[in-house]
Amino acid sequence: MVSVVLSFRNEAENIPTLIRRLDAMCAGARVPYELLFINDASTDASLAILLGERQRNPRVKILTLSRRFGVAEGVLAGMAAAAGDAVVYMDADLQDPPEVVPALIERWRAGADVVHTVRTRRHGEAALKMWATRLAYRLIQAGSSIELPVDAGDFKLLSRRAVDHLLRLRESDPYLRGLVVWLGFNQAFVPYERDARHAGKTHFPFFSRNPWKTFFLGVTSFSFLPIYLCAGLAGTGLLAALALIAAAAVQLAGGSSAAGLTILAGFIAFLWATTIAAIGLVGLYVIRIYKDVRGRPPYIVQSAVGIPVPSPTRERSNESEIEAIL
Repeated sequence: MVSVVLSFRNEAENIPTLIRRLDAMCAGARVPYELLFINDASTDASLAILLGERQRNPRVKILTLSRRFGVAEGVLAGMAAAAGDAVVYMDADLQDPPEVVPALIERWRAGADVVHTVRTRRHGEAALKMWATRLAYRLIQAGSSIELPVDAGDFKLLSRRAVDHLLRLRESDPYLRGLVVWLGFNQAFVPYERDARHAGKTHFPFFSRNPWKTFFLGVTSFSFLPIYLCAGLAGTGLLAALALIAAAAVQLAGGSSAAGLTILAGFIAFLWATTIAAIGLVGLYVIRIYKDVRGRPPYIVQSAVGIPVPSPTRERSNESEIEAIL
């Protein structure tokens, strides 16, 4: 059986069409399936529409989270509840076409544990956003031990063993795009064209908080490049300091005291700015450590329809693990 997990918030306009298209594609793939909708505390009529769909279609199952936790946390909740031998997770806005799902299932049947979808075109998205997205992927890869596929978003298939290993990880604010690559196993790729949003407004506008949060999660989860850059700046600053001190000494010896003092003042300001930036970057990593040590569950389920309430797999770290981290 294949479980399709859809973590969403306020997608009332898209849900009926999404269910019809998923039903058609999964039935065509000749595989038993279930549709798991993870309601991330929607404020529109999404839940009411899903309850109506559930009455007509028992394959529709619903988890409602106690508050807004986020897309990745919703996906993990769906994976924990999924009964399938494979799990497909995707957005509910129909930008990721359900017609691609049979191709993912075929790659899984051929032996792949992780099947990525790679966007060859992205309809309805601004050129600036696409350029920034490609740049972000490359920045995350720099200094990382994983090869993050460019233009591969949150539309993937994972085998049961890949899902089980993913659910054992203990990470707050999980960066799923990186974690599924980090898992390893046999990974395959399916190209597709991403559609424009079917209805409603995007929940991830370029200048909103969400895309930037995702970028910093990717960087701090899989790359130490910011720390390497800080170390490089420190070394460069030391060499520059020696050169400027020597230049100031020469100017002071020549009687130009003002010029020497200006050079030193400018360099001191540069050092202060660099130091503050370095402290801020290290602080991002400390925040991630603190969140992981707290051991809070990644989500809380308020209600479930058609399935038992899953319990988060994360357990509180014991004292020895905390000491090892600190």
